[in-house]
Amino acid sequence: MNRISILDCTLRDGGYVNDFFFGKRAMKEIVEKLSKASIDIIECGFLVSDAFDTDRSLFGSVDDVKRVIRIKNPKQMYVAMIQFGAISIEEISEFDGNSIDGIRLTFHEHEIDPAFTLAGQLMEKGYKVFMQPVGTMTYTDSSLLQLIERINELKPFAFYMVDTLGTMYKNDLLRMFYLVDHNLDKKISVGFHSHNNLQLSFSNAQELMQLNTPRKLIIDASVFGMGRGAGNLHTELVTQYINANFELQYDNIEILEIIDEYIRPLGIQYKWGYDAAYYIASITGCHPNYASHLLNRQTLHVQDIYAILNGLDLNRRALYDKEYIDEEYLRYMSHHVDDGSVLEELKECIDGRPVLLLAPGKTLGVCREQIKKLVQSEDYYVISINFIPSDIPVNMTFISNMKRFESIDELVKHTFSGIRVIVTSNIMTGEVGNLSIVDYSSYLNEEQCISDNAGLMCINLLKKIGIKKALLAGFDGFSLNLQDNYYKVSMYMEVEAENLLAMNTAITKKLAQISMQMDIRFLTDSIYQS
Repeated sequence: MNRISILDCTLRDGGYVNDFFFGKRAMKEIVEKLSKASIDIIECGFLVSDAFDTDRSLFGSVDDVKRVIRIKNPKQMYVAMIQFGAISIEEISEFDGNSIDGIRLTFHEHEIDPAFTLAGQLMEKGYKVFMQPVGTMTYTDSSLLQLIERINELKPFAFYMVDTLGTMYKNDLLRMFYLVDHNLDKKISVGFHSHNNLQLSFSNAQELMQLNTPRKLIIDASVFGMGRGAGNLHTELVTQYINANFELQYDNIEILEIIDEYIRPLGIQYKWGYDAAYYIASITGCHPNYASHLLNRQTLHVQDIYAILNGLDLNRRALYDKEYIDEEYLRYMSHHVDDGSVLEELKECIDGRPVLLLAPGKTLGVCREQIKKLVQSEDYYVISINFIPSDIPVNMTFISNMKRFESIDELVKHTFSGIRVIVTSNIMTGEVGNLSIVDYSSYLNEEQCISDNAGLMCINLLKKIGIKKALLAGFDGFSLNLQDNYYKVSMYMEVEAENLLAMNTAITKKLAQISMQMDIRFLTDSIYQS
């Protein structure tokens, strides 16, 4: 192995994107092609207790990992990762040379003592152990030096600098490396695992590789940068850099084939890579999952995401806590108002008429003429949700999404001044005077993925004022082809596929529940029809 080794973590870190579901054939092909590309260290996935799905890169035993390694190349190393606490030492068999050669052990600062015990046991079983403290940047110099002293006593194969939050600039990296390099046993390799929140993974890797040091270095990367949030260093970029600047070592054609056959198709279905929200997560020192969670709600401007993340407890930013971020999100969004008088006025305006609710699904455009004729022939009270259609007359628009409000507030103030506008209290309305405000938190739903879904919130409001019947149009449901989700291209938003599917299921169940108390019918086709 040369002084600089590349460790590809596509099947492990990339698995956060697609819930580790690559498929049996794809996992074997990816490992084989990485081997043909001469990647020095190939990470096959996670070792996890009771893992059993052969299509996922999660393995319940060392023996299970064999299924993705067709023929081992003796010049390369094969590894898997253990998150401390995810599997017991009793479930790890002795090293026999037929499966993985090494185990990467990741642990938090409060887990150091038991993690070192486990590491020693893994080494006794014959494995090369990589010690990977989560969020090395959060360690003080003194605590890092204490950790290094223990590493020197343990003598693992490698010790890692892990930029969990993607916050490292060049000076941060070099300062930490020199601290580690000066104090770490010279026989222990130093690894670097980065995240691309600030788009610095590649430049930081170059800085590290250019250092004049005899220390053996391991650089983590994933094909096409596949990884949660902003993703990782791109394998194809760093291998090409080594080929061009050091020696011709890697066959990038094999890596490009992995991209073309397996990773690019996943990129159509799932989203990863640099985004302003991940940049914000980095500069505020927050776990990238906080940014992902807020982005997937599709209700916030970037500045709102910044305000929420910047307001998190400093001691709770580095470790992701879904319940905590949900609480903070709702706290930020909730501005309680007494909306009793608004509800009475709305009830008087509707005055017993049938209600037609318009959502901006694609069928709204397809069935435009049918809807217009219906509105003209019957005395419907027409309410649009988070938009104002230019070609269908409406009596009222209901807005609960700040991003949507910004796109139509000029229309609200000027063009459509005759339309009644109701906004939820999370929206900063400024000087707009023709609005009525209802209490945001009063119309939320219990299921987190649809808690502030605008259509459901509006139906909840109607239910509260005693409306018994509602006809729905444009409530199509979410398609995995994101461009098919709205009748106007300008309304297109990116949401991860798994979130869309979860939202479809939750909305269907919620509408079925509401229909027990309210007569809900669909004018246009909808996947929510049960």
